[in-house]
Amino acid sequence: MTGRAMCVDKTTRKLTWVINGVPQYSFEVRFGSKELPTREGSFSVQSKSRDHVSTIYHTPMPYAMFFSGGQAVHYSPDFAANGYNGASHGCVNVRNKALVQKLFNESRIGDKVIVYRS
Repeated sequence: MTGRAMCVDKTTRKLTWVINGVPQYSFEVRFGSKELPTREGSFSVQSKSRDHVSTIYHTPMPYAMFFSGGQAVHYSPDFAANGYNGASHGCVNVRNKALVQKLFNESRIGDKVIVYRS
């Protein structure tokens, strides 16, 4: 396998950053609710915003990497504080700020984002 991909497993609740078939690192993530689910499928990073604030929900989305409409992989202060006692509005929330910042810096527009269930 060649290329770069964020592999997001909804079963294990892990995001693994993979380059040319080699996992680089993984971290815990959470997803949207039943009412606002995180879409599954193969996407690509469409845009990035370091200090994004949601225009719909008016919540901070630091280190946002948008992959499907308004859905993004991003740091979530709520996930960091409350763990899995909550959900996103469809985004892939990350609670490890250092690793999502590293991923934000390493990722590029066009990198794959694959959301699936193992």
